[in-house]
Amino acid sequence: MRLRSVILLICIATFTSCLKDKTIEPYEETEHPEDSVTSVNGDSIQFPILPDTPYDYESIQYPQHFMDDPLLNLINTLGNNNAVTNEGATLGRVLFYDKNLSANNAVSCASCHHQDKGFSDGLALSPGFEGALTGRNSMAIVNTNFQRRFFWDERATTLEQQVLMPIQDPVEMGMNLADLELKLAQLPYYANLFTEAFGDSVITADRISLALSQFLQSIRSFKSKYDIGLATNFIYFSEEEKTGMEMYFSGNFNCNHCHTTQNFGGVTNEINGLQLNPVDNGIGGISGDADDMGKFKSVSLRNISLTAPYMHDGRFQTLEEVIDFYSTDIQAHPYLDDRLATNAQTGGPPKQFNFTDTEKLALIAFLGTLTDYDLITNPIYSDPFDN
Repeated sequence: MRLRSVILLICIATFTSCLKDKTIEPYEETEHPEDSVTSVNGDSIQFPILPDTPYDYESIQYPQHFMDDPLLNLINTLGNNNAVTNEGATLGRVLFYDKNLSANNAVSCASCHHQDKGFSDGLALSPGFEGALTGRNSMAIVNTNFQRRFFWDERATTLEQQVLMPIQDPVEMGMNLADLELKLAQLPYYANLFTEAFGDSVITADRISLALSQFLQSIRSFKSKYDIGLATNFIYFSEEEKTGMEMYFSGNFNCNHCHTTQNFGGVTNEINGLQLNPVDNGIGGISGDADDMGKFKSVSLRNISLTAPYMHDGRFQTLEEVIDFYSTDIQAHPYLDDRLATNAQTGGPPKQFNFTDTEKLALIAFLGTLTDYDLITNPIYSDPFDN
């Protein structure tokens, strides 16, 4: 009987050890005994699975062609007092994917920002915590270090300010920050995460914003075919991709005048002639200025092939539709951006670029070279609750 008991204990120990041995190559995340669905105060709680040693977010550095861009270099050095740490970004990753940040535990930040879609969500408008739709298209998250205003209407002037707004939005996540602090304090996995990131387990809205900001800052995209091409004289580009690149940078079509820098946009804002009388006033709704009515932030075109639908209201389902719009359908507007006017003056007659079918395909082919496949598969940006 004793021998049978010993054998049984050995089998149980071996089986338990196998269950614990969860790894993701080339990264490793370890499942601990408490990393499972359990119950605290009657509520079902799922623990995140995290590596014993945090992922190395601190060493992710932009390549030289980013830092040689004068405008990007300037923006990157202005006013960022929240440097990325491994522990802070790890906490931010958990917060980003945690549905407990919404009022009814239905959605997380990641519900509108999917890694496989370049941190957009593939929808024209996104459902919030109670199913109501957002007023605008979910913007892709990438290279936030090179942006100093956020949202389509640029109402947030810092990333730390921006990350708290969707949490409090009555449609998106519907959470009061004071209640959020108390709620997270009751989740047993946060005490250690806040201690590692900030030195003690005190949970505050300010610390939540700092950690979320660090994780978003770490989402850096610079390993596309285009980036590789810069170092190899584009020898791996097809002729169609080269033609599209020449068109983009030629200055004849003004693509790179709005979607500028090595980040391909995210710096400027424009009225691009979507309609004469805009339903959504955009930046004008914040500033109250007539010349801002219908003006929106220009997005980065990095990973643009993954982030459909397009424009602030998701009206265009494909890149073909976007290029068709700029080809023949720019609308007159009293404050139309001068780069889209035939006389190069604000409010001038809209240009008709009249792209040929070959030119359209070439532009789309070039935009495809801006896709960073490492970004959308890298486990350091993945859902720690997906286990």
